[in-house]
Amino acid sequence: MLFDTHAHLNLPQFADDLDDVIERAKRAGVSEIVVVGFDEKTIERALELVDRYSCLYAAIGYHPVDAIEMKGEHLSMLERLSSHPKVVALGEMGLDYHWDKSPKDVQKDVFRKQIRLAKKVNMPIIIHNRNADDDVIQILEEERADTVGGIMHCFSGDVEMAKRCLEMNFYISLGGPVTFKNAHVPKEVAAYVPLDRLLIETDCPYLAPHPHRGKRNEPAYVKLVAETIAEIKGIDLDELAAITTANAKKIFRIN
Repeated sequence: MLFDTHAHLNLPQFADDLDDVIERAKRAGVSEIVVVGFDEKTIERALELVDRYSCLYAAIGYHPVDAIEMKGEHLSMLERLSSHPKVVALGEMGLDYHWDKSPKDVQKDVFRKQIRLAKKVNMPIIIHNRNADDDVIQILEEERADTVGGIMHCFSGDVEMAKRCLEMNFYISLGGPVTFKNAHVPKEVAAYVPLDRLLIETDCPYLAPHPHRGKRNEPAYVKLVAETIAEIKGIDLDELAAITTANAKKIFRIN
């Protein structure tokens, strides 16, 4: 069985056919999906969904692009909701220097506050990093994020970056880009990362794998990610699925 560790089924792109999307995922062998909320509205929707569908779990946090909107009451909300039985991580959180909606100093402050909260409530964290490798690593090190660990979501760095993240007690999660024919670096990372620290995801509705590139992504397509990584690793799909699912259940503390 496969575990999609990062999905946004709480977005409007899935409003009209969510039951069908989840059914297709099950037929593709996907047993669990983590739905990630990244602001007040998407967190609320994520919790609605995990209460409705037994195969869904939630992660809650403030995305760096939306960091400018996070107030003190939102941090308190995250702390309160972290005790929900199906909330398994805080995030996604981190830094995004591609979009300029939230100033860098605001992003860094919100990132640090969420790491500190995760340490307080003893939960793993899910990291979003875009064009901010050095600053993400620096903050994770300074805040001793290794004490809770977590996931480098939709990892886009190189092998050296992966090594630094592994040393800080993080798992590396790969998605659709590893299937792209010209994606040499993600394939190198997939080959490098030890099986016991590897996760798979879709980040749907974004980053659909080949041959669906450019279309709406969905959890069923995580099988294509798994097939590509299994081929790179030289193992069969069932073994890759079993290992990455066990890894996900370990980091998310799902029995």
